[in-house]
Amino acid sequence: MTTTAPQVGKEHRKKRGGVLANTGLYIAVGVAALLFLLPFYLILRNSLSTDPEITGENWKLLPSFQWGNISELFNDPTVDFARSMWNSTVVAVSWTIGTLLICSLAGYGLARIPYKHANKIFYVVLATLMVPTAVTFVPSFVLVSSLGWIDTYRGLIIPGLFSGFTCFLFRQYFLGFPKELEEAARVDGLGYWGAYWRIVVPNSLNFFAAMATITFISGWNAFLWPLVIGQDPSSWTVQVALSSFMTNQTVNFHLIFMATAISILPLVFVFLFLQRWLVQGIAQTGIKG
Repeated sequence: MTTTAPQVGKEHRKKRGGVLANTGLYIAVGVAALLFLLPFYLILRNSLSTDPEITGENWKLLPSFQWGNISELFNDPTVDFARSMWNSTVVAVSWTIGTLLICSLAGYGLARIPYKHANKIFYVVLATLMVPTAVTFVPSFVLVSSLGWIDTYRGLIIPGLFSGFTCFLFRQYFLGFPKELEEAARVDGLGYWGAYWRIVVPNSLNFFAAMATITFISGWNAFLWPLVIGQDPSSWTVQVALSSFMTNQTVNFHLIFMATAISILPLVFVFLFLQRWLVQGIAQTGIKG
């Protein structure tokens, strides 16, 4: 059977429409990518420039590649930037490990362990999400101060180890986890802890990686709490160190941009390494009662 002319024309128009749609999609994605990468280009460009090149009228597309800005940053006598990077690493990694352990155990208990008050406890956890951070900030500071944790890792880390939102996400995920695997583990003699550690965790690495990425980024970018607790320059995190380059008298633009460029490198590496698990993990949370 031969194809009629109207059918050929219809198929041609359909094919041409598909090509145009794909072309438009690629253009839109390209424009979005350029807009997304523009701030990173500006940070990199300004970090390798002098202050007059950043603020001057004769703006150039490429920097003058002032590589000495790197050594100037790390040799600045007023800010120990290397120490600040280390402090942020300790805080972010500790927050990540502690939050994953505590919130995953809490979420698993609320999702799997039969307890008549489990729903009430879950609602209390949800209620904490509705309390503004400003309301608990002062009491938390008074408590940490009374314990003598000012300018210590304990004061920077311990108050941020639990997250009601992360606990909620873990509970939602565990509600959708196959019960058959846990039942098989209990037949083999494992309790709740054994099922959690040997069965649930190894089969939930995608979700754990997603939560680890979110928590690490949150810990690395924390500013207000480290600003209040880390009063001594040796206790500053990288975000607090960045703010120190802006004073009432001067603004060191090239040092701000260089410090920003260096401080976002760990986040870029973490995101690029875990982005696949981040998307998969968030998609697996579900919303189940």
